[in-house]
Amino acid sequence: MKKRFGKRDFILIAVLLAAAFVIWLLISRTKFAKGASAVVTVDGDVYGTYPLSQNQEIPIMKDEKRTNILVIKNGKADITEADCPDRLCVHQKPISMTNETIVCLPNKVVVSIEGSTESGIDSIAK
Repeated sequence: MKKRFGKRDFILIAVLLAAAFVIWLLISRTKFAKGASAVVTVDGDVYGTYPLSQNQEIPIMKDEKRTNILVIKNGKADITEADCPDRLCVHQKPISMTNETIVCLPNKVVVSIEGSTESGIDSIAK
């Protein structure tokens, strides 16, 4: 005797799909938030933190030699020049959302976008 899908099975599937949608919505909301600053690290050490709200051109130096140029323009960070042989970091798209990164492996330069330090929660009530 085969058991077919019943009303309870469809309800269970609907609840699971709704829960998956809510989890996806929460993750995508935090992942795709607009970033506030670009953090540059060279050899694992923080080189500088630069606001995305201010247009500027930052030369990135390593061993007293300019290796990369980071340009922040219109709220986006982009590496426009690099002295590495493959220049893959130059071909990456400009970044502006939290947790996005541009990496230059030969020069050990990482540019990552961080959000504001405010959590958006004023207080917690019990």
